[in-house]
Amino acid sequence: MPDFLPPDLQAQRQQVGDLAATVLVPLRDDPSLTPECRAAQVRAVSQAAGLYALTQTEAAPELTLLVLRETLAQHGVGHLPGLFGASAGVLQGVAEPLRSSHLLPMLAGDKHTAFAFTEPADAPRATWARVDGEHLVVTGRKSYVTGGADAQFLTVLVEIDGQGPAMVVIDTHTPGVTLTRRFTSLDGSHHAAFAFEQARVPRHHAIGAPGDGRGRALAKISALRRAIAADCVGTMAGVIDLVAQELQRERRGGARAASERVRLRYGELRIQAYAVRATVYRTARLVDAGLDAVNESIAAKVLATEAANQAVDTAIQLVGGEALVDGHPLAAALRRLRVLRLAEGETDTLRVNVARGHLDLGKGRL
Repeated sequence: MPDFLPPDLQAQRQQVGDLAATVLVPLRDDPSLTPECRAAQVRAVSQAAGLYALTQTEAAPELTLLVLRETLAQHGVGHLPGLFGASAGVLQGVAEPLRSSHLLPMLAGDKHTAFAFTEPADAPRATWARVDGEHLVVTGRKSYVTGGADAQFLTVLVEIDGQGPAMVVIDTHTPGVTLTRRFTSLDGSHHAAFAFEQARVPRHHAIGAPGDGRGRALAKISALRRAIAADCVGTMAGVIDLVAQELQRERRGGARAASERVRLRYGELRIQAYAVRATVYRTARLVDAGLDAVNESIAAKVLATEAANQAVDTAIQLVGGEALVDGHPLAAALRRLRVLRLAEGETDTLRVNVARGHLDLGKGRL
């Protein structure tokens, strides 16, 4: 449960909340800043506060990351670029020369990477590679590569002939690698699509043992799902606080909070948030205990994204048409949260995965 946090984490939550309210919210709302300038200032603030590096070390407990992400999201700033440094992700523990050529520059912010996992629906087969001496020759397509247009290299899930799936580091300037499309989704995030046409990559760019690529990819995806769930928990809390203020505000005809019908719907918001928050915190504690929590991470992500979307929809109904005006925090939350129901696996697919995890593999808890 969210309660009974250790004193040091309670203090850290308070510090991050103060930082969000006094520094990050004004940066978010400053119309004079370009996106690049805002991200740079957020990064500097985060580094000074010790937040930025938390995602770059395996030592950071999952519960700590959850509490801080939740706190930032509750203040409406958890989505700001520059808050957290790039994590090692699938590059965790790589040996030389990849460590020096790609991992360390990425952690320092000198190189940007993107995760290429998803094939477009019309791809004839999964991205694959044949072995040619000391090289892999990669062919295929990837879509929805978030941040890919600005990346110097990609980590790509590739089926290697005779070996199985592997995560492969592919520099975007490699001959045969083509950025085929740039696009922006509803929440303003940027994505790209790539084609690989006989792209030659050194064999040592394949990460880990042959055949373990999908496991590495899914570990990264599970972490992203938990981050999304934490963001949704905090966003729900922020939305509920905002709705309470609006319902209690005096207006002609009296405050809306006087209506029993309105109170019923507001009560349901709080009940849903209570259940979702408990689920997400339990999942973080399972991870920190070293237990297999793949199915629980899926469950937390699905429950949190679906409930958060319903919460902001209800909040807009309760607040009224002003909540749909561009620039209103509920309108912004609606755009951002809607995307999260698809990110890192759309809801119905993940529900099937949870069923498969238990019925076919005996995994998962209630």
